Amino acid sequence: MESNNLEKTIRISQDGISIDCWIQPKSSKSAFAGIHGESLKIKIAAPPEDGKANEELCAFLAKNLGISKSSVQIRSGASSRRKIIFCHGAAREKLLSLV
Repeated sequence: MESNNLEKTIRISQDGISIDCWIQPKSSKSAFAGIHGESLKIKIAAPPEDGKANEELCAFLAKNLGISKSSVQIRSGASSRRKIIFCHGAAREKLLSLV
């Protein structure tokens, strides 16, 4: 994946990173899946009902970024495929190395 496109999806703040994400729920497994438009595409195994996909998304990001689940917040798009996620204490370099 072209890291220049990925870097456009990440905004750095003093206490963490914000990520523009495009979520594909009900996938065979949870995984990073490249770029969708100007968003990081993430496949999530959970279905988009009763907040299950959002819960799994937060757990997936927390595990991969080495932060607690409570450090991952959906800032906008809770009921949409396009979301802005804030990861408190996460490093941009860690995310870039995973994708």
